[in-house]
Amino acid sequence: MHIGVVAKRDTPRAVELAGRIRRRVDATVTLDELTAEALGTEGRSVGALAACDLVVSIGGDGTFLFAAREVSPTPIMGVNLGEVGFLNAVSPGDCVGSVRSAVDRLRGGEATFQELPQIQAAGDGWELPAAVNEVAILGPQRGRNNGIGFEVRVDGERYAGGRGDGVLVSTPAGSTAYNLSEGGPLVHPDVSAFVVTEMCPVEPMPSLAVPTVAEITVRVESAASAVVVADGRSRERVDLPSTVSLRPAETPVRIAGPRLEFFTALGKLE
Repeated sequence: MHIGVVAKRDTPRAVELAGRIRRRVDATVTLDELTAEALGTEGRSVGALAACDLVVSIGGDGTFLFAAREVSPTPIMGVNLGEVGFLNAVSPGDCVGSVRSAVDRLRGGEATFQELPQIQAAGDGWELPAAVNEVAILGPQRGRNNGIGFEVRVDGERYAGGRGDGVLVSTPAGSTAYNLSEGGPLVHPDVSAFVVTEMCPVEPMPSLAVPTVAEITVRVESAASAVVVADGRSRERVDLPSTVSLRPAETPVRIAGPRLEFFTALGKLE
């Protein structure tokens, strides 16, 4: 049994917990390179941890997203260090016991995982890595006269169009992040839907939840420039006019350990 551990960068508490898992879990444990360096041992790149049976992410949702991009579809367990932590169901005090339980279930062939859909953006000759939270299609910067002219279609039918700062398409997991800040709805992680939200449009339409199997396209026709961004990190600058297609990624994020405590995490937003 091989366990990978990715700890939040420059966070002593995360490094300490990684060391605790390494010492106390009866399995081969490999740390990411920076964490391993802090503990005086050898590590591997985060991408190399995809070969493990389980990856443990220690930090907040940002650390989880980083790990998921690199290792999916390898199952991931999120340990929350105190942030809102919608993707991290394990407390620091329970991390060793939770990892031990997951290892026992994996060894016994009894492991089950909560699966969250990812969304993928593609265009003419390019494709971004899958996004756990959202894909945003944006102008050069936000604000008056800096947005994009766009048209959104769902299964070929026009839903919205006009001008605005951009268009956001989020997963259920991402509904609590960028989508919420743009006035989009909360979506329970068990609901199989993507949410389309216009960003500061001139003529607004309400956010729209569509089945994950629907074909979503965003046509960008008038702007100084436009960029497509996945989870705030991976980006592609597109020539205009351009059509961005959004679809479910081939592999979901597989979450090991306790089920996500959606309503408990919502309480931390207050």
